[in-house]
Amino acid sequence: MDDFQGKTAFITGGASGIGLAMARAFGAAGMNIMLADIEREPLDKAIEELRQRQIRVEGVDCDVADRASVQEAAKATIEAFGKVHLVCNNAGVGGGGEIGTLRPGDWDWTIGVNLMGVVYGTETFLPLLRAHGEGGHFVNTASMAGMISPPGMEPYCATKFAVVAMSEGWAGQLAQEGIGVSVLCPGFVNTRIFESARTRQERFGAAEETNSEAASIGAQLVQAGIPADVVGACVFEAVRDNDFYIFTHPDMRPAVEQRFQRIMEGFDKAEMRSALRGVETKSPQQIQMLKI
Repeated sequence: MDDFQGKTAFITGGASGIGLAMARAFGAAGMNIMLADIEREPLDKAIEELRQRQIRVEGVDCDVADRASVQEAAKATIEAFGKVHLVCNNAGVGGGGEIGTLRPGDWDWTIGVNLMGVVYGTETFLPLLRAHGEGGHFVNTASMAGMISPPGMEPYCATKFAVVAMSEGWAGQLAQEGIGVSVLCPGFVNTRIFESARTRQERFGAAEETNSEAASIGAQLVQAGIPADVVGACVFEAVRDNDFYIFTHPDMRPAVEQRFQRIMEGFDKAEMRSALRGVETKSPQQIQMLKI
C-alpha cells in the first residue's frame, strides 16, 4: 500500500501496546481506524486519545478467539467506514510454563487467541478486501518467538511459529491479487503482554499465577523493551514498502542464525546416514515459498 489517505484499518488488540501504536501510525497517515479489543474501558480511552489526535476512529468489542465475534466486528467496520483495506491481526496473549504443568485451558487459550485469532481475522476480512478490488494488506503479529523457541514458552512459540508459516503461505497466494501480507516479529517491547491473563475468557478457565524465575526475568525484559510506538512506525514503513518480514531487533539476528545452523547441520547429518544410503529421493529441486 502506498496510498493511505481515507482508507480504513482494522486492528485487533487495538486498545493498548503495539495495536494502539499501529493505530497512531496509520491514523497519522490519514487512515480511518477501527479498534477492536476485548477490554472495553481501555478501548474507550484509546478511542478518545486518537480523536484528540484528529484521527477518525471507532471501536468495537471483539473476542478474536470467537469467529462469530470477529465477523460481527467486521460488520461494524463496514457499517462505520464502508470499506476496509488494512487488517492488523495483532491481539495476542502470553503462554508458557514447565512441561507437565500446563493445563488444557492454557493451551486452548493461547492457541485460540494467538493462532485462531489470526485465522478468523484473515478468513473474515479477505472477502471484504477482494470485494472492493482496491487491494489491501494484512499484518499478522507473530514474535521473535516465531523464529526461535526458548524453553518454557512452548504454547506461545507454537502459535507464533504457526503465524509465520501461515503468513508465508498467504503471501504467496495473495500477491497476484494486489493484497500484501506482512508478519511482525518483534523482540522485547514495553507492553502488558505479561499481564494478558487479565483478559482470559472464562471458558478457558482461570489462569494460575506463576512466580517462576523465568517468568520474572521475562517480565523484566519486556518492561525494559523498546517503546511500542517505535514498532508501530516500523509496521507503517513495512506496509508502505510491501515488506514481508518485519523485525524490530536487529541484535537478535545471531539467535536466528544459530537455529538455521542447527538445521543445516541436520541436513549434513542426513547425507551421512546409513539408513538413507542408496535411497533415491525425488524432491522438487526448486520450491518457491514466497511469490512476492
